[in-house]
Amino acid sequence: MAKDLVCGMEVEEAKAAATSVYKGQTYYFCSVGCKAAFDKDPEKYVGKARPEHPEAHGGLHGPHH
Repeated sequence: MAKDLVCGMEVEEAKAAATSVYKGQTYYFCSVGCKAAFDKDPEKYVGKARPEHPEAHGGLHGPHH
């Protein structure tokens, strides 16, 4: 399992909705909205200890499975 750095959700690598490669590392995302947020400013998320506030995440996409 990998952690979506944008929302903090655990994501199965094989079932990830999207991925990005940044500085040679592959990151996995629960949705294309989280990938887009990461791609816009990867440094904001890389090495971050905690995800965004959950209420801020709700506007990116619909409910999780």
